Amino acid sequence: MSKGPLAVAWGAPPELAPQAGTLAHVRLEVANAGTVAWHDGVNVAYHWLDARDNPIVWDGVRTAAPRLRPGERTTVDVTVRSPIPPGPYRLAFDLVAENRAWFSELGNPMLALDLVVAPREGEPSTSLPEGVEPAPGWRDHVRAAHADGYGVVAGSIEWHGGLLHPRPRALAPYVPGGGRVPGFDAPLLCPSVLPGIELERLGDVAGLPAFAAPRDEPWIYDGRAVLRARPRSGRRRT
Repeated sequence: MSKGPLAVAWGAPPELAPQAGTLAHVRLEVANAGTVAWHDGVNVAYHWLDARDNPIVWDGVRTAAPRLRPGERTTVDVTVRSPIPPGPYRLAFDLVAENRAWFSELGNPMLALDLVVAPREGEPSTSLPEGVEPAPGWRDHVRAAHADGYGVVAGSIEWHGGLLHPRPRALAPYVPGGGRVPGFDAPLLCPSVLPGIELERLGDVAGLPAFAAPRDEPWIYDGRAVLRARPRSGRRRT
């Protein structure tokens, strides 16, 4: 590597045991191997690559790089979000001068580690109101999505109201079927949630508890994960 204005030298690679979809805090040793000081706009980030160095996740979470003059060295605590789904990956740490270039594009080597991302652990919880029960296969779909890395999993609603209580119009987006839907734009009804995650409670939808999708946690809607709902006594049509 030829020494240029923006250059980095890495310390020893860190030890990680990543789980899909989770955040980890990694301590890295970095040195300014270039000829100019690092100021605001220089960040430590990372890429998740496959075995052929094809990008799976290119823009990782940014962590501000320390202000270092040429030749100075320090450690920095970097936040890393593991990819979804589990499996073998290459984690490559890189620096970026925002709106200019990645250091690797300027000839700097990345600090790369070959890792196996494990399934996400944790015992999920779901609060089901009166008249709501899981359909066959619901638990399998939910647990599979959690293991893939999603902290919050919501599914569809199968309505059992008979002729006297037809399906409420508010449940139109929740018709069973299909598969996983990233970016589902309706509230999440009766979601399954892993420990440590708090969701924003919204107003009920057709009498069912509704929550906003989390902003800082991977989540998914899976229409194959079906909950069966029956009208409760005194419920009105919506």
